[in-house]
Order: sequence, then C-alpha cells, then structure tokens
Amino acid sequence: MRIICIPLLGVFLPLVSGIFTYRLYSISSIVLINFYFIGTSYLIWTGCNWIHSTLRSGLSPFQSLLKRILTVCIATALYGFCIGCLSALGWNQLSSEIFNWNSVLSFILACTVTVIVFTLLYEILFLGKEREQDNQKVDQLSKEKSQATLYALQNEMDPHFLFNALNTLNHLILTEPDTAHSFNNKLAQVYKYFLSNKNTELISLANELNFIEDYYYLLQLRYGSKLQLEIKLNNSSNENITIPPCSLQILLENAIKHNSFSDDDPLLILVTVGDRHIKVVNKKKPKPHLIESTHIGLNNLRSRYKLLFNRDIIISPGKENFTVNLPVIR
Repeated sequence: MRIICIPLLGVFLPLVSGIFTYRLYSISSIVLINFYFIGTSYLIWTGCNWIHSTLRSGLSPFQSLLKRILTVCIATALYGFCIGCLSALGWNQLSSEIFNWNSVLSFILACTVTVIVFTLLYEILFLGKEREQDNQKVDQLSKEKSQATLYALQNEMDPHFLFNALNTLNHLILTEPDTAHSFNNKLAQVYKYFLSNKNTELISLANELNFIEDYYYLLQLRYGSKLQLEIKLNNSSNENITIPPCSLQILLENAIKHNSFSDDDPLLILVTVGDRHIKVVNKKKPKPHLIESTHIGLNNLRSRYKLLFNRDIIISPGKENFTVNLPVIR
C-alpha cells in the first residue's frame, strides 16, 4: 500500500485541489512538482502511521472501540491538516502561481479527508488482524487446556494411582474404618476438583492449596514418610491470587517422577508463596535409572501462563535444587 498509494496521493491531491496549474509549467517542471507533493504525501503517510502505531499501543484495551477509533482519527487528521498547511504555503512560496485561498484550503481539506479515510481503512485491517489473532489464541488455549486435562488424567491420575488408592481404601475399611472414611473423602475431593475445573482457566490459590493438601494426604498413604511437603505463605493476603488448575500438582508429580527417595532420605518439596512468585523447590536426587521425560507437564504449564497472562514461568535446574517459579497473578 505504501509503495502504490504514496505516489498516487502525491499526484492526486494537488490535481483534485487545483493548487497548481499544469499548463504554466514544462514537463520537467511538472515532474519535479509531483516529486514535491509525493514528498508531502510521504510525510503525511509516515507520520500518521507512527501516530497510529503509538496511540494503539498506548490506549487502554478496555476503552470502547468508538473512543479508540475517534482518538486515532482526530490525532492523524490534525497531523495531516498541519502538514497540508505547511506544504501548501511552501508551494505558494516556491511556485509562480497566484496565491489563491480556495486552492490552498481545498488542498488542506483533501489531505485531511484522505488521512481520515486511510486511518479508518487501517483500523479495519488492524481489527481484522486482531480478531484473527484472538481466535488463534483461543484455539491454542483450548488445545493447551485439553492437553492439561489429558495429562492430568493419563499421567498423574493414572489407573495405577486409582488402583492403589482403591486397594488402600479396601485395606483401611477392614482394619481402620475411621481412616478409611477420611481417605474416601479425600479421594472424592481430589476427583471432584478435577471434574469441577476441567473447563476452568483459573482458580484461586486457596482452592489449589486445599486440593494439594487432599492430594498429599493420598500420596502419604502410598509413600509414607518418604515424601514430605511443606507450604509457606507470606504475611500478606493471598485471597486474590489466581493460578491455573493443577499447576502445583503437576510440579509435585514432576518431583516424584524424577527423584529417588526413601525413609532414610526423604524427598522434601517446599512450596513458598511470595509477593512476586510461587516457588516450588525440591532437592535433586536423580533416580539410578534415568526416566525418559517428554516434559509435557512443564511445557503445558509454561504455555498456559504465556497464553493467559503473557508471563513466563522460570525453571531453574540447579546443581542441588530443582526450582520452578510461577508468577503471582492477582
């Protein structure tokens, strides 16, 4: 559009406004004059493009569409008006034309109207592109959510986990009925959390921590004192912090999957909620036989934070500790 429209407008605007008379000049002079007005067209186009880009990035996305379009149109129209004035007055100083207010005003008006028309055209193109990007983002987020659900159901909450949980429950019913009742409630709460939030993008941190406590209760009956979980909250309010569902569970399972632990050398997983990050840390104790990892859980978690908040999670595989920092989103 730039390559085609700038020269065309440079020829079209003075022709329509009648700001110069062709018959008074030679062909070579007409060519030079056209270059002068093409320069004017270039200044208007480039300046308006800069104003358009700057205002669009600076305006709040929560403003109404009409206000945003009006703001951009008014700003570019004023710029086009000023450049048109300067160009017309400069032309009357350089040319042998008789000064005529009608032709000058016509040229300025033509510049202003053209700027408004092209600004609206740009807005239509940008809005169309933004809608396309939003649709792609929604589709990608839907895909990531589906992968997260699939990962949770197939990997963390796999049939082996359910099989072990039911066997444990069966044993507890015969030997410790009170514990069996508590175990059954925790197991129900864990599955309820998955089913309730399978189509939810965000959950409160408090709900996620309650889920983790229920989930850790089940893990303890499986691993006993081999596995330890410690949660530290900061002194400020955590009520308005949100988090994608199962984020902490993915990190817990990741630590369990890749590290060895025993009664003598338990695995401690520390969850710390700070002002800027939710930090999940565990000691690195690689298993003797390395497990081939697809990194589906961490990659999925990174993608969901990027899509939902345009923020990155920070993964720090140090020499002694493996640390994941989730941004605090309020």
